[in-house]
Amino acid sequence: MSFFAPFIKELLADGHVVDIATNDRVSAVPPCYAEWGCRIFSLPCTRSPVTMATLKTVKDIRRIVANETYDIVHCHTPVAAMCTRLACRKARKEGTQVFYTAHGFHFYKGAPLKNWLVYYPIEKICSYMTDVLITINHEDFDLANRKMKAKRIEYVPGVGVDLSQFMDNKADKSAKRREIGVPDDAFLLLSVGELNENKNHRVIIQALAELHNPNVHYAIAGVGNQKEPLLALANELGVSEQIHLLGYRKDISELNHASDVFCFPSQREGLGLAAIEAMACGLPVVAAKNRGTVEFVMRDENGFLCDFRDAEGFAKAISRIIADSDLRASLSLCAVNTVGKYHVENIIAIMKGIYGV
Repeated sequence: MSFFAPFIKELLADGHVVDIATNDRVSAVPPCYAEWGCRIFSLPCTRSPVTMATLKTVKDIRRIVANETYDIVHCHTPVAAMCTRLACRKARKEGTQVFYTAHGFHFYKGAPLKNWLVYYPIEKICSYMTDVLITINHEDFDLANRKMKAKRIEYVPGVGVDLSQFMDNKADKSAKRREIGVPDDAFLLLSVGELNENKNHRVIIQALAELHNPNVHYAIAGVGNQKEPLLALANELGVSEQIHLLGYRKDISELNHASDVFCFPSQREGLGLAAIEAMACGLPVVAAKNRGTVEFVMRDENGFLCDFRDAEGFAKAISRIIADSDLRASLSLCAVNTVGKYHVENIIAIMKGIYGV
């Protein structure tokens, strides 16, 4: 929810009214919204489309919308968006517009068949109840134009990143490394993301073993159910002394500035804000090739793309960057120059144009 804040703040400053409906028991609502005067409506929505909570969510949204006179209802995430569009059918007839931002369709090139069987029909049907469908990568944008029936389909390059807090950071690299237990002279790889199967951190641990270089360390900022399996894998491959699981962190900018390469091995991404933030800090990116990363990672220009299963490919890419300081400097400069279009101010301007305000 925090990444909506700059846009909502600007809408409020322009005199608009913004209310928020969300499952605040699953994810806490940042206090700034209430402080700004936004009303917060609690919903029982879950990530599963086939639960009693889904039916109640539809009823709750229908009630909220019926009691107000909203010009726009903007929904996010697949199940919540399904509930919202079902709930707003009557409101749309009375002039309310329904917007939906797809932060990465669950069905995509190479997605499991079950994703297509479950989520594609839901999105297809709900697209008939959508005034504006917003996509954040070109693969989804092309698919939406071919398959979805929304009145309008837009491409927006993400939800916006405050690049200044990453570009202008003056972190003490040595101090940050001491804090997380990394030698000052080590070559440090960094990943930021939940410890789950999709984020695929295991392939970088495997790549680390392929490098046979004890001076290369790998730090991961994130929490999740794969912590113990990742530690077990590192121990099995003999690289446990080079692995640093940092848990949940609020100092991502400082960690980026203390690192040498950002690793982004996710099997799938709608876009990939963590990698864009790292590039703003001047880090070359070694990423898995997917619909999100191909939006901003260009081979031999600002990083490298590998198959998400290819530990040897990741190892070779990392090795090239370690061995060639001129390449590293060139990748770093290009990384910084790549990310301008993702700046939050640019995204807000685009969104205000789409909203017509």
